[in-house]
Amino acid sequence: MASPTPSVIHALRCTAVELNRRSDYQWGHMGSCNCGFLAQQVSHLPKNEIHNYAMQRYGDWNEQLNDYCPTSGYAMDDLITRLVDFGFDIDDLKHLEWLSDRNVLRMIPNDAQHLKYNVKTDVIRYLNAWANVLEVTLLEKITLPIHESVQMEV
Repeated sequence: MASPTPSVIHALRCTAVELNRRSDYQWGHMGSCNCGFLAQQVSHLPKNEIHNYAMQRYGDWNEQLNDYCPTSGYAMDDLITRLVDFGFDIDDLKHLEWLSDRNVLRMIPNDAQHLKYNVKTDVIRYLNAWANVLEVTLLEKITLPIHESVQMEV
């Protein structure tokens, strides 16, 4: 699972907001799909540049993630490295493309868990649920120091 850091959580939430705001979602376009929108958010690259990187090799995001090699010199592998360095892992990205991580899906009410990977509103729902999972994990890791309580006289 992705690193439960404020920056990763923020990137997921911003991706959901941006996806909701824009009308150019297209699951078949490597720069405008589920992973493409997240990659835009993290890398600040435009969708067409991400798509061009992907077209240097074969396959969709899932296949490119399967073939990922951080030292290949391919622009797409460099982009994936940026996502990994930011705090995401390869499996997270595969799950994002198909909206399939069971831990994320558990955060979504039962009546809405049957998400379609190529429906924008479902992607937004998934991104927000994923951010919630990471937020819960982050909060569970926070411990506050215990101080002796001071009684005040009234």
